[in-house]
Amino acid sequence: MSAGANTAAEVAAAVADAHRREWAFVLAATVRVTGDLDDAEEAVQDAYARALETWPARGIPANTGAWLTTAAKRRALDLLRRADVSRRALPKLVGIEGAAASAPPSPLGARDAPDADDAENSVVADDRLRLIFTCCHPALAFEARVALTLRMVCGLTTTEVARAFLVSEPTMAARITRAKRKIAAAGIPYAVPAEADIRERVAGVIDVVHLVYTTGHTAPEGTSLSRRDLTERAIELSELLRLLLPKDRDVAGLLALIYLTEARRASRTDADGDEVMLEHQDRSRWDRAYIDKGLALLATAVDGAAPSRLTVLAAIGAVHDCSPTWEQTDWRRIALLYDTLLAVWPSPVVELNRAIAIGFAESAQSGLDLLDGLAVEPSLVRYPYLQAARAGMLVRLGRRDEAVAAYDEAIALSGNKREQDHLRRQRGAAGGFSAFG
Repeated sequence: MSAGANTAAEVAAAVADAHRREWAFVLAATVRVTGDLDDAEEAVQDAYARALETWPARGIPANTGAWLTTAAKRRALDLLRRADVSRRALPKLVGIEGAAASAPPSPLGARDAPDADDAENSVVADDRLRLIFTCCHPALAFEARVALTLRMVCGLTTTEVARAFLVSEPTMAARITRAKRKIAAAGIPYAVPAEADIRERVAGVIDVVHLVYTTGHTAPEGTSLSRRDLTERAIELSELLRLLLPKDRDVAGLLALIYLTEARRASRTDADGDEVMLEHQDRSRWDRAYIDKGLALLATAVDGAAPSRLTVLAAIGAVHDCSPTWEQTDWRRIALLYDTLLAVWPSPVVELNRAIAIGFAESAQSGLDLLDGLAVEPSLVRYPYLQAARAGMLVRLGRRDEAVAAYDEAIALSGNKREQDHLRRQRGAAGGFSAFG
């Protein structure tokens, strides 16, 4: 413990930091004890609550993760003991004297499995990987996999996950509950798949990790442009997947994309936390080490292989990262890469980004025509970046009144305060009045 007592504010900050950094570690370790996601989550939540009660008097521990893991495991063992007592008492309570009161099998098959056996049956015995492969099991619908990963691996509240999906909290709570029940009913194991099955399973994990990163890169809601806790978790999981499958090109492409995107993180916001457009970013602040690692991984990912969604996205990021200035960006190459991306991953959002690239490679009018054609796409009707992109093209064409209207719509659709403030500044510049007017 740290020397002396801590104030309630200091403890609250420490617990919040531990939640961001340690949640996945603590929960994954506790699932090994309980073999049940619900019981493990209850035990971990209890551990965090105990920290809020205990640390003000006893001091904040030097290793918060270890303290929380120990507290969660103790609570988990207490829950198991109570459950065992209830099971032993149940036959007498219902009048079945002498009936066997053996415990039902653990739905995750983890509680009674020794570590050595796990190590033999898994390529990498890492609790976080066990947890994410469980949450990303193909028996679950994709939306359930992402929701469960955000909730269980990344520690988001049900409210936060609901906001990320743009659904109501009760709807998301029901979705997560159904996913947990399906894991229990199907006997989905808490383990990294055997080597014979892992390559088939990893594609689903890659999709989820990528979505976790993009959700953190630009937070759907809140007062910060990004959520560092989510991007850090995605980086860690991607690196673990790379360790697990060093020859997998899709894993290399995922990590390349994340590194090449993360390289620009320090320049995405100013000293006040406000968003800075790529055009105005200080490129000297870009992380050269991340760029070099990303380029090396990209070369591995594309070596003799057909292009995949992630490798094309990484290649687009590489063009930006290797451009000395905004003016020297090779927009024609980026537009061609988006053509390739549409062939392997047709998506309205890809079409939107292709339209923006063409707007810079050819003309603002060309870009605007393509964007206007996407305005009827149902999945983009409430997508703020479509209107923001239209506004940018309208400004370049000198159609400022229309640009202001497009910015107003983008502001109304965005749920992120930093993003809204940025759009207001852009709107103000377009209309020649105060950004917050």
